[in-house]
Parts: sequence; structure tokens; C-alpha cells
Amino acid sequence: MNVFFWLFTLAMVLLIPGSMLLLGRSFAKNPPGEINGGYGYRTTRSMRNRETWVFAQRYSGRFWVRAGWPALGISLVWMVLLFGRDAGTVGQSGLLLTGLQMVPFLAVIPATERALKRNFDEFGRKR
Repeated sequence: MNVFFWLFTLAMVLLIPGSMLLLGRSFAKNPPGEINGGYGYRTTRSMRNRETWVFAQRYSGRFWVRAGWPALGISLVWMVLLFGRDAGTVGQSGLLLTGLQMVPFLAVIPATERALKRNFDEFGRKR
């Protein structure tokens, strides 16, 4: 077994849940101040006005934090169980785990869009 490959795979597997937790906390507590196309939760609906922007940042941030903790826990347990296995098994399992982590990572989009639709009309006015 190659410990360095296992450590590298562990680091890579923790990137997505780590990003979800760090960015989620940042967006939830301190949303990006200006509506912009480069940073933050950016969709047509979220960028309608300042109120929809802040709502979308906070909602998506809380979503990522709630989804990031289980993803982090599962990833750590999964990787601990792989310790001592051959590089092929570790690599394939790491790739599979990363693909599974993309589900909650991307699920933020339909969840936030539904929340925006429930709380704002098509012009961005509060319902």
C-alpha cells in the first residue's frame, strides 16, 4: 500500500465537502455584497435585485453547510476503511466518492431556485 497516495486521495476527497462548509458558512453569514457574475450563487433569478441576491446567498450557504457535514463524515469514514488497500482500490473508490459528493454539491441549485420561486415573484418582488 502506498500511504502517500492514500493521503493524496484523502485530501482530494475532502475538497468538495470542505468547500461546501467553508463557502456555505461564508455565504450564509456574510453574502457577497455586490451582485456580480463572478462570485456567489449566480442565476438569473438570484441576480434580479439586492433582496433576491442576499436571500439566495444565505439559503444556498445554509444548504451547503447542512449537506457538507454529512458528506465530510461519510468521506472520512470511507477513506479510513480504505486505509491499507491497494492504490487501484483507493483511487477508484476516491473517484466514486467524489462523484457521489457532487450530488449534494449540485443539489443546491434546484433547492435554491425553488426557495426563490416560493418567496419572490418573477420580477424579484417579495411574495
